[in-house]
Amino acid sequence: MNKKILMVVMLSLTLVYFAGCKKEEQPPVPKVSAMPPGMGMAQNEQPVPQGHQMAPGGKLEVVVPANVKGKWDSVQLIVENKETKKTEEYTVKLNSEWIIPGSALKVSVGDFLPDFIMGEGKITSASANLNNPAVGIRITEGNKQLYPAPGKKWGWLWSREELRSAHLFAHPKYNIILKEPVKKG
Repeated sequence: MNKKILMVVMLSLTLVYFAGCKKEEQPPVPKVSAMPPGMGMAQNEQPVPQGHQMAPGGKLEVVVPANVKGKWDSVQLIVENKETKKTEEYTVKLNSEWIIPGSALKVSVGDFLPDFIMGEGKITSASANLNNPAVGIRITEGNKQLYPAPGKKWGWLWSREELRSAHLFAHPKYNIILKEPVKKG
């Protein structure tokens, strides 16, 4: 019986020893994500994967690839009035400003990226295909920036249905959704 107890003790000690010996962990290999962890947070609020470089000033740079530049002229935005439950569609030119009718909300529309990705210190498009469409926006009311957080340059809206609910412009009266881009010409 003493041999059985001794074997159980030895086996237990062996298991405890090997459980404490772990293989040295390697840091994960950074990946370029089709959707940043913050889905729609302002560009410099996005965590930059380990090993990636930020643009000067600590902000992610928006880069529109040559095969995308000039392909789209505008975006169609859906504006929902939460009080009346009515929606209106508006076509807004890229890199322009627009005021939501009947409000003091000014929407600055930036660049459109048909296949939004983030990585290597930049936000860009992986292709010219509409795989993950997004548009940069900034919303102000008077002198107050409402979206993205003050001090940030761009927030993002996505047209993919599953991403719309993950990122909505938070306002008591209005909701803004990216419907689709409008091709140039």
